Order: sequence, then C-alpha cells, then structure tokens
Amino acid sequence: MTKAKIAVLVSGGGTNLQALIDAERAGRIKSGEIVLVVSNNAAAYALERAKNAGIESLTLTRRDCGGQAAFEEKLIEALDARGIDLIILAGFMSILSETFTSHYPKRIINVHPALIPSFCGQGFYGLRVHEAALSYGVKVTGATVHYVNEIPDGGEIILQKAVNVRPGDTPETLQRRVMEQAEWKLLPRAAELVCRRLVREKGNKI
Repeated sequence: MTKAKIAVLVSGGGTNLQALIDAERAGRIKSGEIVLVVSNNAAAYALERAKNAGIESLTLTRRDCGGQAAFEEKLIEALDARGIDLIILAGFMSILSETFTSHYPKRIINVHPALIPSFCGQGFYGLRVHEAALSYGVKVTGATVHYVNEIPDGGEIILQKAVNVRPGDTPETLQRRVMEQAEWKLLPRAAELVCRRLVREKGNKI
C-alpha cells in the first residue's frame, strides 16, 4: 500500500511526536509513515525520540541559515528532496511565512492547546494558552488540529476535542490533561485523515 510520507517539525520535548510514533506503531496511522523529524533546536529531546524510533532527523536553525527566508528555503529543499507529503507541526516554535505555507497548501497541520478561535494567534503558545484560559475562567477548554496557513492558528479546523477545567487547576495540570485527553488523541487521528486524502489524491494523478 502506498503511504504518505510525513515530516514532523519540533522544537522541544517531543511528546506530540511520541504520540504520533506510538500511533503509527499501533496501526492507528496506517496511511502515512513518519520518515523525517526536523528540529530548529539542536538540544530538543524530540531528536532523541526520533533516534530511538529509527527516524531520520535534521537540525536547521535560523541563526545557522542566516535568517528566516534562508531557513525556510533550506527546509523546503530538505522536505522536497525526500518527497514529503504531509508536514506536522508538533510544538514547533517558529512562525512560518506565506512563502512556505503556500508551497504546501492543505499539507501542513498543527495542534493547538485550546478550542480555536479561543486563546489562539500570535503569542499564544505553551503554558500561556492555559494561563489565559484559567484567568478568563472558562469551564471547558481543549485542543484543535488545523491546517496551517500564513495566519498563526488561522487555518481551517480539522478536529477538536473538549476538556473540562477542574477547580484548583494550575496552568501545568491543565496543560497535562489537555495533552493526555485531547492533543495526543487528536493529532494521530488528524494525521491519518489527511494522509488518507493525500494518498487518494496521489492515486488519482497516476
């Protein structure tokens, strides 16, 4: 069976990457295969996870490339050289320009730790999202997987899952629950959905 080739872009610990690796091993992602992990941080533990899973990895930084445009150029080069079909942003801490996102229309997905359109956009990442949700007093939060375009968190929504906020929650406890109950479940499911579509579209072109 033809599988879509997946590249996962990471910056930190790689818990979402691990959820994807585990889902592929368990057969929950069957239309795609993770063939590359790219980090913009040489110290990211996610690179260790890729190594342990036998997945090729690359480190590319803006500083080493000499700026965002050159970084994106090198990234496109690396992705296209490997025939990547789907790009998954899994805790990737770099905003990608329209030049990059338009090169892969409906082929980049991201997981955001809130129910978009709440607590999203520029500046909303990591614990900041959960701090904002708690200070606003929402009773329900969650996670969203969406297509990526040039607007931060602005692409079409693919899947969402709600998570209850509990009395006494801290940003850290809420972050953990959203990851366990929503992010780690939604991201593999969305990856499979998109890979299935890409494989079908590829087949129609042959």
